[in-house]
Amino acid sequence: MATQRRRSSRAADTAVEPIGAGKSEAHGYEFGGPIGATVLTFGLPFVCYAFAFLCNDVSGCPAPSLLSPSKLFSSPTLSTQSGWEHGIEVLKREVGWPGLGGLLSVEAVLGTLAWYGWSLLLHVLLPAQEVEGTELATGGKLKYRFNSFTSALVTLFLCAAGTWALGPEFQLWTFINRHYVQILTTNILIAYFLTTFTYFRSFSVKRGNISHRELAAGGHSGNIIYDFFIGRELNPRVNIPYMGEVDIKAFMELRPGLLGWIVLNLAFMAKQYKSYGYVTDSMLIVNFVQALYVMDALYMESAILTTIDLTTDGFGFMLAFGDLAWVPFTYSLQTRYLAVHPVILGPVYAGAILVIGLAGYIIFRGANSQKNAFRTNPDDPSVAHLEYIQTASGSRLLTTGWWGQARHINYLGDWLLSWSYCLPTLLPGYRLANSILTPGSRLVTTDGMEGWAIPVTYFYLLYFAVLLVHRERRDEEKCRRKYGKDWAAYTKKVPYRIIPGLY
Repeated sequence: MATQRRRSSRAADTAVEPIGAGKSEAHGYEFGGPIGATVLTFGLPFVCYAFAFLCNDVSGCPAPSLLSPSKLFSSPTLSTQSGWEHGIEVLKREVGWPGLGGLLSVEAVLGTLAWYGWSLLLHVLLPAQEVEGTELATGGKLKYRFNSFTSALVTLFLCAAGTWALGPEFQLWTFINRHYVQILTTNILIAYFLTTFTYFRSFSVKRGNISHRELAAGGHSGNIIYDFFIGRELNPRVNIPYMGEVDIKAFMELRPGLLGWIVLNLAFMAKQYKSYGYVTDSMLIVNFVQALYVMDALYMESAILTTIDLTTDGFGFMLAFGDLAWVPFTYSLQTRYLAVHPVILGPVYAGAILVIGLAGYIIFRGANSQKNAFRTNPDDPSVAHLEYIQTASGSRLLTTGWWGQARHINYLGDWLLSWSYCLPTLLPGYRLANSILTPGSRLVTTDGMEGWAIPVTYFYLLYFAVLLVHRERRDEEKCRRKYGKDWAAYTKKVPYRIIPGLY
């Protein structure tokens, strides 16, 4: 998934992965094959909804009754009501269930479409860097237009101006907090729509075409649900009137969802300030380290051209949902939690968490910068001293520097960053109760709730570890097939995969 990103994940691929990785051998099933693809395609939206409702600002995080499920589903209040029916009704009240009709609204649809339109407008109008992608398996290279960083600066400047003028009542922040669930639903529907559109359109890809359209190596297995999930066409593009040609995958990878993650974080920070009159150090830390990660991705936008997302994976539900729903709405869980429960860390805890985050960023950025410099110009003074293995395919595999420590050392930096996202919530869990002293207001208490929300605010850390290991295994298998004996020699020189001395 998206991050990933990815995008599932935004993490860049191993330094030894060659340009032109799209030219890979036939792929087998991944992600559990058709069964796994089915579960993920129809199950992941429910995971997003579970986080949205079970950790809420109506009753608590998690919903208090979930701590005693046996009592919840065995204590009917009416003789005609079963324990199950009673439990469901209690849960509905505690999570603020709006009914199926309340999961979507006209305002949320229009607002979300306006966000996509704004992203597209900036993509077209702002000055951009024109970059050629990696060589396609069918020959030739596609051209890409990159200006995500400038687009983000313009957007965030306008957000800052609106906040300066109106404070937490700035309409964008109130709109997001009022329509959060409906915005989530809209993005899920857009992901399904884009997947369906690109899936059926992929059948118009012809051999020997001159428009540089091709199918993803692992995306045309013949199984409908699997191909729908993994993506049939490698680089689907559309021509939009007055906008020109837009690469759907590259556009969705870094624009609406990734920047949307930061905008959601800012909306939750505004909500915390509006509710309590201050912003906590924990909220500032999470916003800072996550914004650093996102802005780094946008600034280094052209680096996505050599990632597995662009060179290998088709644009299917995996990337569409990951980019547009999974990344912004599950990666922002910590700030959403802190908006209701304002955790104050103090200078010692705050400093320690920042050190972890910055250490992760230094590893992540240092490794990726070294990789990019070596790929661009091996004679550059910053990388000319590095040792490498010359492969029969013509590629060079670094064996010293960052990449001599582990074959995917950048993933270690990514994972350390994830700790700095989650640790600011400490032992999470809270309950909301009506205030006796101030009628109409509510109190936030952690009594009996501490630690119960760990699956929510620490979900990213565990999920990202699994994601990075899975991604590393995919990279390893692809390189093993491509390099053969050279890869075996390389792994002897660099034995560790991600964590030097451990894994």
